[in-house]
Amino acid sequence: MKFWLAFLLALQCALSSYAGEAIPLAEDPVVEQRLIGISEELRCLVCQNESLAGSRAELALDLRREIRTLIKDGKTDAEIMEFMVSRYGDFVRYRPPVNATTWLLWFGPFVLLIGALVVVVRMVRRSSQASNQPAALDPAQRAKAQSLLKDTELPS
Repeated sequence: MKFWLAFLLALQCALSSYAGEAIPLAEDPVVEQRLIGISEELRCLVCQNESLAGSRAELALDLRREIRTLIKDGKTDAEIMEFMVSRYGDFVRYRPPVNATTWLLWFGPFVLLIGALVVVVRMVRRSSQASNQPAALDPAQRAKAQSLLKDTELPS
């Protein structure tokens, strides 16, 4: 019994050494609010589908630390965004600017939607035109139809 108690105590001490260091609380709430606002507009370069504000990746922590330093140095939000874009490209922004390199990204889905609508309209028109026209009969079918019509005619 004493052995197991000692073993559990040693295990607890060993596991507590693996615990990560707590993130320090905000020194300045204004800086932290700006940091959150800016980092929510930026994409985590490791996760890629998560904002920089919500990511727990090491690179995201480093980038938030860098942004915090830039804020304390007196940089504006636009200057910080420009710094991040110059360093990592437009990919780092969740809403990249509309320019020649991002036209396909911004307008591509609309072009595909319009193309799909055009295809659907053409298919509907062709099927409605095909259903309005009677099917052409070959000579054997025509002769059979004529014989059926003659057999069912009533004498006048």
